[in-house]
Amino acid sequence: MTTNINAAGRDLSRTEASMGFVTVVVIIASLGGLLFGYDTGVIAGANEFLQTEFHLTAAMTGLVSSSIDLGAMVGVLLAGFLGDSLGRKKALMIAGVTFIVCSLITAASNGVAMLVIGRFLGGIGIGLASLLSPMYIAEIAPARIRGRLIGSNQLAIVSGIFIVYFVNAAIVSSHTAVWNQTIGWRWMFGMGVIPGLIFFLLLFFVPESPRFLVTRGKDDNALGILRRVNGSTQAAQDLVDIRESIKEVPDSFWKEIMSPGIRKALGIGVLLAIFQQFTGTNAVGYYAPMIFKAAGAGTNASFYDTVWIGVIKVVFVIVLMLIVDRVGRKRLLVWNGFFMAGFLTLLGIAFALPQMITWLVMGLVFLHTIAYELSWGGGVWIVLAEIYPNSIRGRAMSIASFALWFATYLVAQFFPILLQAIGGTFTFWIFAVFCIIMAIFMKRVVPETSGKSMERIQSDWVHGEKA
Repeated sequence: MTTNINAAGRDLSRTEASMGFVTVVVIIASLGGLLFGYDTGVIAGANEFLQTEFHLTAAMTGLVSSSIDLGAMVGVLLAGFLGDSLGRKKALMIAGVTFIVCSLITAASNGVAMLVIGRFLGGIGIGLASLLSPMYIAEIAPARIRGRLIGSNQLAIVSGIFIVYFVNAAIVSSHTAVWNQTIGWRWMFGMGVIPGLIFFLLLFFVPESPRFLVTRGKDDNALGILRRVNGSTQAAQDLVDIRESIKEVPDSFWKEIMSPGIRKALGIGVLLAIFQQFTGTNAVGYYAPMIFKAAGAGTNASFYDTVWIGVIKVVFVIVLMLIVDRVGRKRLLVWNGFFMAGFLTLLGIAFALPQMITWLVMGLVFLHTIAYELSWGGGVWIVLAEIYPNSIRGRAMSIASFALWFATYLVAQFFPILLQAIGGTFTFWIFAVFCIIMAIFMKRVVPETSGKSMERIQSDWVHGEKA
């Protein structure tokens, strides 16, 4: 394919392309990630007050925290079906409604059962958004900056976490302990209605995924969207590639998912999804205030220290977005896997000291967060959104995402129990071992996907080529 350049050096093949259009669409789609982050992070501030208000044991605390992960496991299974049948856009709108409803139920909870139901519904919304937002962005983004744009979903996730950490800290510091125990935590959950409503309304202004439209025979509509993304010349070629990728697939989902190459891609995706959760990031995120208090910080100080985690997440996801298409997904995940193992090992040692040093524990938590956000945080979602064929991407991502949320559930459910039973030292060392295993796996097994079209990646899997 040739590129037409005029005398002024302008690329005529992209004259119809609009980065403004792409940017606006990606920002709106990424708000699903912001809701994901908000609902995931809100429990960090509410946990202590819920324990006192409802007299929660360690196991009950784990259930309240992890019920959102059980819901997410259901949500990702629904997401694949809804995304491939109704379309990515309508399925995201369903996620927005779910976020609104769960925020209202959780804020109005009068007991553990209602809390668990509200958190479970929130998990369904998270499951839908965690799969559909990066998938939608991947399907509409230009290949040359696809990693950066999918990374915007991770930026939205950590922005949601930062926002809720800030909201939690503001509520805790501006009221009495008694008010926070009975009312404050309700405001923490209830504030999630606002971003949920904004997300739902803005989705009316984004188009459907062009790749989904082609699978439904709406080639003209898809071509119009592709022109606005890449210009007329590249759009025409993209449409041909998408059509060919759909022709190559078997006549059933299970035949394709078990076909040579695609079966390997599915297995890699499932393992990467599980590994992401055994980095220890959700253990740190869910229970950060508890960890900082265990290290000697006061209640208010522990909440403000948690806000710094949110700031670090936002900053280093932006760094990831800037470098992921140049450095490559693979190198970032390998290097930072080993870095996380080192920081977790040192964190375990810090918890073993006769007198824990607050600044050392905080510093190691911050360093672990940086390494995670530069790699496995957004990197796994980028790879999962890229490696599956157009015709089954939603359902294949559902399987991998189900594995991810099952692993998240295990961590959320058993981390407080482990922390109580064997202490922080051995708990963090277990996560360190997993980080070493996943870094080696990434180095030896997973191919690089940077700079390739999604159809080229599919072709590499199908034909057994070394990517």
